Amino acid sequence: MMPLNLAEMSKAQIIRKIGGSPDVRKHLEDLGFNVGGEVSVVSSLGGNLIVKVKESRVAVSSELARRIMV
Repeated sequence: MMPLNLAEMSKAQIIRKIGGSPDVRKHLEDLGFNVGGEVSVVSSLGGNLIVKVKESRVAVSSELARRIMV
């Protein structure tokens, strides 16, 4: 298991765990990040990521990406 910001670019990953406070977990869930769901990193710019989740592209900060374990 590793944080999303260390995941290989363009390779589909399965979300294993989402950490952080209940508010952070709820925010990520609202964006479509759910345990067991598939996510892939589209691009990285300055530590921030653009990821594909549920057929959508979402930008997440490096801080949030560290909370998503794949």
